[in-house]
Order: sequence, then C-alpha cells, then structure tokens
Amino acid sequence: MTTQPTASATPARDLEGRVAVVTGASSGIGAETARELAARGAAVALLARRAERLEELAARIEKDGGRALAVPADVTDAAAMRAARETIVAELGRPAIVVNNAGVMLPAPIEQHLTDQWQRQIDLNISALMTTIDVFLDDLVAAGTAGGPADLVNISSIAGENLFGNFAVYSGTKAFVTHLSKHLRMELGPKRVRVSAIAPGVVSTELQSHVTDPGAQEWLEGAAQSMELLQPEDVAATIGFVVSLPRHVNLERVVIMPTEQTA
Repeated sequence: MTTQPTASATPARDLEGRVAVVTGASSGIGAETARELAARGAAVALLARRAERLEELAARIEKDGGRALAVPADVTDAAAMRAARETIVAELGRPAIVVNNAGVMLPAPIEQHLTDQWQRQIDLNISALMTTIDVFLDDLVAAGTAGGPADLVNISSIAGENLFGNFAVYSGTKAFVTHLSKHLRMELGPKRVRVSAIAPGVVSTELQSHVTDPGAQEWLEGAAQSMELLQPEDVAATIGFVVSLPRHVNLERVVIMPTEQTA
C-alpha cells in the first residue's frame, strides 16, 4: 500500500527569529497555523477570546519545542487589541507575521432579515480584520524596511468569488478581504511587506457548527459525505509555506480546494 504524504510533516525551522500573531487561534485553522509557525521556529502570539483553549494550545506548542504566548482578547475590541499588542511586544518582540484568521460564517436567506447575524459577520470578518491590521501595521512595515521578511496573511474564502445559495453576506465579507488584500499589496509591497489572501474551499472546522440555516446545513453535510474535505492543517501548511518563502517572493492569492470540490 502506498502511503500518502501529509501536510503535517515536520517542517524545517525556517522562521527562527520571527514573531507571529495569529487571530482566531483557539481552534481550527488558527490553532493549526499557530502550531505550524511555531514548528517552523517562530515565536507565536495566540489571540482569541477563549483563554482556556489558548493556554492549552500554548502548552502543547511549548511541549513540542516551540514558543507560544496566549493573549486572550476580543478582536472586535480595538482597545483590547492595542493592549494585546503591548503584551506581545513586551514578551516576544515586534511581530513580523500577522495571520488575520478570526471569522464567522452564518449563512441564511437574505429574506429572513437576520440583521444581527449580518452585523456579526461584518464586525468579525471585516471590522476586526481592519482593527488587527491597524494595530500591527507599523510593526510589519518596520520589519520589512529593516531588511527582514514581513507578512500580512488574510484568510478569505472561495465564497468571496463563487456563488453559494444563502451565503450572500458571508461571501460579501470575504470578497472584501480578497479585494482589500490586493490593494494593500499595492500599497505595502514597496515597503517590503508581503500581503497574501488565502482562499480555502470547504474546510472541516467548528465554523460549520455555528450554521443554523437548514439549507446551508444540508449543503455542508452533503459536501462532507460526498468528498474528502480540507483539514485545518492543510491550510496551515500552506500558510507556513507562504511566509517562509524568500522575501522577494509574494504569493498574492492562494486558492486551496478539496480535490473533489468543483464549485
């Protein structure tokens, strides 16, 4: 029997000396990205609201020989994010990698007028992403202009460009992330800051457990039964590759799809 290689193979420690910030680090893509970057040698700051999960993840990373700092914070709270930055700089140093991963997916027919869910997606997927950029932008520019690699990685979605029933608001927020990333690359590239948008297809994460719309639930359950979904570590491995490239190489946009997903 042929053994397939996995995305979790131990990477080279090619991020030694760099400090990374990962939002939404308490589960899913964020948690696996933190582990991946730490395994590559980065000192990783873990940002999310669930302190207990962050502490468990930090302990796991430390046990595996990495360095991690749990920084409980609500990414939608600008003051909390500024305070988190001060803690990170004091404990680990100025960040040179920022992974904007925190997000929520709440699909529903637009005619249901679920304005609270619309706003929650806008607050987390757009406003909090912008707050994170605002808080850490000067650190990234400083890293880039000082001669080292600097990376802003924004997690978008294939939904930002493809059409999925009942996903209009979520898809709109992810289209914003993708387009924003292209513009920021134009602005920050000359300052040697790389900007990348990562757009996964269907990933098996707890994000799907937040979905309450029956139609969207049925579609997601059908996808899980009909194909092998992406795993968080698949996306994490891709992010690790993107930020470990030579500093003159910028993968502007990476689409990661399950092999069997066609839309």
